[in-house]
Amino acid sequence: MNENPALRSALDRNLKSAVTAAFLMLPESLSEEDLFLEIAGLSYSGDFRMVIGEEKTKVLNIVKPNVEHFRELYGTILQENPQAFYKTQQGRLEIDKSPEGQFTQLMTLPKTLQQQINHIMDPPGKNRDVEETLLQVAHDPDCGDVVRLGLSAIVRLSSIRQSTKGIFTAGMKKSVVYSARKLHKMWRGWLRKAP
Repeated sequence: MNENPALRSALDRNLKSAVTAAFLMLPESLSEEDLFLEIAGLSYSGDFRMVIGEEKTKVLNIVKPNVEHFRELYGTILQENPQAFYKTQQGRLEIDKSPEGQFTQLMTLPKTLQQQINHIMDPPGKNRDVEETLLQVAHDPDCGDVVRLGLSAIVRLSSIRQSTKGIFTAGMKKSVVYSARKLHKMWRGWLRKAP
């Protein structure tokens, strides 16, 4: 990675975008673990496989044993982010949830997500530009829900494509066997939780 500046830059942008999206969906005051759970869950929001076939504690199982790695990965970004106050000793954050702060965050999201938010919020025939829509969303008390809907729509489409590609690549039989194993694992997780 260090030898490829373009890759390093893309990875850094991706990490910052994940933090920004999570900030928009979380409350003003939170623990760093809450933030890491939200970030780790971004790629699963809207994924239909999380409803059927995945253990519900998957994100928690990713974050809990790796909190220290998440701190290493996101610590500098959190300390340098002007939209948050990161209390490293307490493992707590305060996020700027003012309309101005949220607008700044919305404007730094990836263009695909901005366009998806615009698509959700722009009624047919109005054809507002993305910036105008994001300004409206920044003032909306449900701003985080709108961002979550936008992310879910993007992830849902991607997960359907991946699943379809898997069927054609691995073949129907292997896909069915794999799905059956995932369902079995999901059921085991449910049974462990049952009183």
